[in-house]
Amino acid sequence: MDEIAGPWLDRAARDEQRRHELGVIRSVAALTLVALPVMPALLSIALPFSVALPAGAGLAFAGGLVAAVAGISYSRRCDAARAIAGDRDATLTEAAPPFPSLFNAFPGLVTLHDSQGNVRAVHGRDRATTFGWMRDPLGRGFVDQIHISDRIGFLQAIDALRTGEPHRGLELRMERAGLDNDGAQFVHLRIDMSAISTADGALDAILVQSTDISDAVRLRQDVERHVEHVESCNEAKSRFLTAVSHELRTPLNAILGFSEILSGEYFGKLQNDRQREYVDLIHRSGAHLLSLVNSMLDMSKIEAGRYELVPEPFVVAEEIAACEAMLQLSARERGLTLTSRVTRHVNEICADRRAFKQILINLVGNAIKFTEAGGVVTVDADIDGDNLRLAVSDTGIGIRKDMLERLGQPFLQAHDGLSRNFEGTGLGLALVKGFVALHGGRFLVESELGQGTVITILLPLDGQGIAEVAAGKSVDNGGNVRTTVEFPPRLSEKLVSETMPAGRTEPASADETHARERGHGAAQAKTA
Repeated sequence: MDEIAGPWLDRAARDEQRRHELGVIRSVAALTLVALPVMPALLSIALPFSVALPAGAGLAFAGGLVAAVAGISYSRRCDAARAIAGDRDATLTEAAPPFPSLFNAFPGLVTLHDSQGNVRAVHGRDRATTFGWMRDPLGRGFVDQIHISDRIGFLQAIDALRTGEPHRGLELRMERAGLDNDGAQFVHLRIDMSAISTADGALDAILVQSTDISDAVRLRQDVERHVEHVESCNEAKSRFLTAVSHELRTPLNAILGFSEILSGEYFGKLQNDRQREYVDLIHRSGAHLLSLVNSMLDMSKIEAGRYELVPEPFVVAEEIAACEAMLQLSARERGLTLTSRVTRHVNEICADRRAFKQILINLVGNAIKFTEAGGVVTVDADIDGDNLRLAVSDTGIGIRKDMLERLGQPFLQAHDGLSRNFEGTGLGLALVKGFVALHGGRFLVESELGQGTVITILLPLDGQGIAEVAAGKSVDNGGNVRTTVEFPPRLSEKLVSETMPAGRTEPASADETHARERGHGAAQAKTA
């Protein structure tokens, strides 16, 4: 048989698959030759020899043919399986780094997986350290070591890579083979996965870099706990201030009411000037304390997000004139000039009237408090696009550069020190910033130490900012500090042309400006 098939065998020697098939044929032929005399002999026991001989020979040849076909089919399936495995190994070999030491320089653990997630190669700078707590994943993968609640995310990441996504990253917890010194059962890892695809886009391998982020996770959890603690303390402080403020207002209202009755001499005349002085002192002290309590209550409501604005349209010039009239006496007692300048096209604004009044009173009151005798405090109002621009300027002591960013924090004064030369709690500007933020406005500060300060407020004219803040939308306030400052503060050319009489080229003196602009503001309030 070999002599007949010799030439074919030479060609078959060069073909691995045909060699396997030829081996199968040889084995089947040998078995068939053995079966040719055996089968008729067995059949002759039950059948006549004339029938048993052809029947046995036919069965032997038929069995040999079936065995040859089955053997060749099985051989071809095995060869196909070996070819597929060889192609996968070749792909993984090509995907592996040409210089394994390069991947060994990468931090963490670098593993090469097949499309099913099984690990085919392990690299990484921290491989030895990682294997100290991780079971060796080579040849099987490490899905069984992943925390059960994180396995879904890991498998979803592999599925995403199979569907064509090139990269996927996630954080997960992996079980330790043994507890470490601090008793932690799981290690927090950052997993970065990259797909390695064939030319037709099919996923062949996955390159995974695993980095231990347990320390970072612990720090993050500590920060979250501290933030929760601080927020809890802040809420407790706000609740305390609210409760104390409500409790203080009741007796203070009684003190103010009875002191007003005594001062008005409704139930009899006071005997002398000293009694009148003491009654007036009681009333003024009670009013100051009530103002402080109200400020604390407003501040706690703003911080807790429970302060509700009631927007309504009102005339800006009227509120400025009312504020000027209220604080004019205080300014004169300190030897200051208080004036207001409102352009003619400033009319109405839709805002919370009480909050707007508080903004004006706090800004002007601060300017008066921090300005020495002979100085000037000015309130300017103008239209800036869709906003009202309200500026309160002074020629006072100014603010240090390092305090500008902190300006407006509750209970902070720009001139805090061991000896406080200026009374107050530091709540005024904090309330102003809070009210401005609730309106969706902007708060800007310009200051030069020893020359003065300008605080500018921008409020939306239509009240739209209130609705946006109430809806939870973020409003960009542009920061607090402005760097270009000119002192003493002066009007823009447009304001000068609108507030000066025609034909005049120089600003009026402080007294002239005060007399003229008070009249202008009052007239404007009547005509608006």
